[in-house]
Amino acid sequence: MSSKRAAIIFIFITVLVDVIGVGIIIPVIPTLIRDLTGHGLSEAAAYGGGLLIAFAGMQFLFSPVLGEFSDKYGRRPVLLLSLLGLSIDYLIHAFAPTIMWLFTGRILAGICGASFTVANAYMADISSAEEKAKNFGLLGAAFGLGFIIGPSIGGIFGAIDVRLPFYIAAGITFANFLFGLFVIPESLLPENRRDIIPKKMMPGVSLAHIGKYAGLAGLILALFLANVAGQALPATWNFFTMEMYDWNEAQVGYSLSFVGLLVAIVQGGLVGLAVEKLGQKGAIIIGFCFWTLGMFLFSIASEAWMIYAFLIPYALGGIAGPTLQGLLSNQVRDNEQGNLQGALTSMVSITTILGPALAAFLFYAFTGDTAITYFPGAPYVAGAILLLLSTLMVTYAMRKIVPKNFSEG
Repeated sequence: MSSKRAAIIFIFITVLVDVIGVGIIIPVIPTLIRDLTGHGLSEAAAYGGGLLIAFAGMQFLFSPVLGEFSDKYGRRPVLLLSLLGLSIDYLIHAFAPTIMWLFTGRILAGICGASFTVANAYMADISSAEEKAKNFGLLGAAFGLGFIIGPSIGGIFGAIDVRLPFYIAAGITFANFLFGLFVIPESLLPENRRDIIPKKMMPGVSLAHIGKYAGLAGLILALFLANVAGQALPATWNFFTMEMYDWNEAQVGYSLSFVGLLVAIVQGGLVGLAVEKLGQKGAIIIGFCFWTLGMFLFSIASEAWMIYAFLIPYALGGIAGPTLQGLLSNQVRDNEQGNLQGALTSMVSITTILGPALAAFLFYAFTGDTAITYFPGAPYVAGAILLLLSTLMVTYAMRKIVPKNFSEG
């Protein structure tokens, strides 16, 4: 038990530091893009969406490859590769003389970007079937804490120099690489490893393989739509709040820190309680309902205080994610956890191509000089519609799910 507890702490710290690095740069991205392009906020949002798409496209192509490698060679080498690639990406951003340098950095990070995939597979390796929802929730809590710390640092230091947060993020991520290199143990036992299956390294193939398990196809499709909708926030949050409330980098950072606080509370403390009181199915369905409500409320937040208030129901939707992930994980065998997480990451990567493209287009279409009508909340209305569809879909899919506990042997 002490060994398992230590492993959980190790991976928690790894994810925490990784997210801090990501969170540091978010408040300053709009300013950096405007400095490099000379364009206004609406046009900068389009470039921001393009950067997300470049990262996601590479992640879509390479996540199944890294997932297969992790099932063959272990989680640790792939985790170290992703951390090293991300630290180089931040340095490229720090030195970038043109916007194309930012795209180069994002492409590199997407190729190596498997840290969350491997962290989830790592957690699945060391968790029993009953522990998975709670332990995946701990990773969500690490994500939340990272977003408390990271955006605050980014907002404060970004006010000094827009490139300074990227140097800090590079240093923190490289320190995380060293932490993994010297401290984090391997989680995948030799007897649970398997040979690489080349066809599973193709993005669509691994998802099709997972869909053969009873009931998973509907749940994965619902998760896909929810993730497309959820991409409206990282794609437009900083642009939306700057446009609507005239926020600066520090204010954007503080709002993201509040998001992180709520995520840490919900996923770190409420997921296990929700599953205990509502059951897996109840927690997932109610979580989707909260997500839908929160997303719609963002679109009508005419005052800055409203955006903080409406974050609460949206954050409560976070009980659904780890619970659904734990349910999916329990449906596959131990030696396919890396493939599962890699396939899910590929799916999420598709959503991070489609979602930001849709959100950035809607934001530009309703705020630019040629806008038919001025409505910065348009991306969140579209997100709410998609979340409503995913809520109906997951409710239907839950009726067909057949519980399995492969992780128990």
